[in-house]
Amino acid sequence: MLRIPVTKPFLPEISKYQEYVQKIWDSNHLTNNGPLVIQLEDKLKSYCNTSSLFFVCNGTIALQIAIKALDLKGEVITTPFSYVATTSSIVWEGCEAVFVDIEADSLTIDPAKIESAITDKTSAIVATHVYGNPCNIEAIEKIAIKHGLKVIYDAAHCFAVEYNNRPISSYGDISIFSFHATKLFHTIEGGAIIVNNQDYNHKVSYMRNFGHNGQEEFFGLGTNGKNSEFHAAMGLCNLPEIDSIIKERKNLSEQYNTYLSKDPDIQIPLTRKNTKYNYAYYPILLRDEESLLAVLKKLNSKNIFPRRYFYPTLSELNYVDNDSLIPIAQSASKRALCLPLYVGLSVEDVKRICIIILDELRTCPKS
Repeated sequence: MLRIPVTKPFLPEISKYQEYVQKIWDSNHLTNNGPLVIQLEDKLKSYCNTSSLFFVCNGTIALQIAIKALDLKGEVITTPFSYVATTSSIVWEGCEAVFVDIEADSLTIDPAKIESAITDKTSAIVATHVYGNPCNIEAIEKIAIKHGLKVIYDAAHCFAVEYNNRPISSYGDISIFSFHATKLFHTIEGGAIIVNNQDYNHKVSYMRNFGHNGQEEFFGLGTNGKNSEFHAAMGLCNLPEIDSIIKERKNLSEQYNTYLSKDPDIQIPLTRKNTKYNYAYYPILLRDEESLLAVLKKLNSKNIFPRRYFYPTLSELNYVDNDSLIPIAQSASKRALCLPLYVGLSVEDVKRICIIILDELRTCPKS
């Protein structure tokens, strides 16, 4: 039986990639801000409607550079319902992650909980657009302005998303993308930093490259955030395909909706209004953890491998304060399951996955 993973990386026609590889061979320029990196950055700037985008080696280093560039200190308010890199980057840069709960319908950070968590040590909010679903941006930015806080959006899942007819990356002081192989748009490994506060543009530019100012001088502290020509080549191949990728994923998501949206034991997170969504994931929340584990076991037995994404909550990491009151995030973490979604997945497979889920839920005892 064919294995169905939670996702598969999109790969362009190999001949297109080989054309770029030939250019790399001809130029003998492999890294250090080569011509393909510059070309990809220019195309991404155009796509994201920004004048300030930096292609880097991954989304984690993008977040770390963002935190360092904004000179964050002390406490950073963030979400416990995200990938580990959101929290680990905060701690790695010497700050304390302060968790507040999430909204039950969108699964993004709850602005109503943010203000009460602010202290005289708070320097910023790092909020994740979960599964590509935007945070309550207006409320977050109103709080940030009131209290003089910086805002970083972890938009790792959000490539091609628009909110209120603006690219999602245009919000906050800085937004970051991940271009990992499993993402909607990928460069095998990679990420991007989008700077919306131009005061930090130059700082990010030199931080990405060891702090260099030419070959023999340095502006300041930096790290190795560069990416290679080979990764840029993959991005240049994939970017023209993004509309067709989203179209296919949208069709598959709508097929899932047809079978699952009316079942009372399944919650599908709400996409925020005024959002042009990218269909990066297809998450569901089951009625309890026991149901999730039963469904997961049954799917696995059929060679189908969804993912518990995100589990456990980040407040349970052994390098953070785990005294946070986050009942909604803890509940969602135990019930959330991302179903297979990728280019090449068939409508018939989606139907089969849904039938297995629904059949198993009927046999699960209700608490």
